[in-house]
Amino acid sequence: MASGPSYFDDPRNKPEVIDPPPIEDVLDVRENVNENAQSAPKPNPAVTSGVRELLECPCSNGHTLCSACKPRMHNRCPTCRHELGNIRCLALEKVAASLELPCKYQGFGCIGIHPYYSKLKHESQCAFRPYNCPYAGSDCSAVGDIPFLVSHLKDDHKVDMHNGSTFNHRYVKSNPHEVENATWMLTVFSCFGQYFCLHFEAFQLGMAPVYIAFLRFMGDDNEAKNYSYSLEVGGNGRKVVWQGVPRSIRDSHRKVRDSFDGLIVQRNMALFFSGGDRKELKLRVTGRIWKEQ
Repeated sequence: MASGPSYFDDPRNKPEVIDPPPIEDVLDVRENVNENAQSAPKPNPAVTSGVRELLECPCSNGHTLCSACKPRMHNRCPTCRHELGNIRCLALEKVAASLELPCKYQGFGCIGIHPYYSKLKHESQCAFRPYNCPYAGSDCSAVGDIPFLVSHLKDDHKVDMHNGSTFNHRYVKSNPHEVENATWMLTVFSCFGQYFCLHFEAFQLGMAPVYIAFLRFMGDDNEAKNYSYSLEVGGNGRKVVWQGVPRSIRDSHRKVRDSFDGLIVQRNMALFFSGGDRKELKLRVTGRIWKEQ
């Protein structure tokens, strides 16, 4: 028989390797406690929390180790330094299958309790998972719910806040020939009880310098689809119009920009719209947001 510390295979990392054990094989902690019970009792939070801690990796209790950490240990037990074997701890795998755990976004309002094997899938789609800061002018690491991010944008990034569903902005740049993927402007609009981010920036599209404007919705994609918006830019009797659906801030600013999902104007055309000697950008962008019926 092989010797050495055992490990349990963490299904969060290799779900295709381990199938949840059959119901009859899972340790039933209710057995012989109340045979006449009509419904399963709610999991004891203290017991669940304690067992969950045993499954945290690395775990020194019993020298168990999850499959995710095992390769990083260079085949040595982190507790006793003995060589690791390939002994799966089936008992812990069965315990894991019987666990029901709270969502890690419980602090953001999620009250769901989920089986161990489906917890990660829920968390990847949880409606309460926090949003990343939508400000694109810096590598901001702030996360939170929408009210927090609105305050954060206003107080920390000094973003302009506007009420209403229409806008009329003028973007001016004295040397428009300097285009280095620079983000120029973020404006937040409050309308229909929601918040929207209007982005405007210059970037290189292949070899061509262009300007792009697009709208992002501060919420999830399923809500964003309830709204539409239009953007218009022009001058000298000409204009370009764009109509689309705002993208959720779940999609990063770069992802939206690089998918070209917005109003794109080449620099030469933008300077034509600006008038004058074409040495200074004076671009007026107008638009509106509406809710679909």
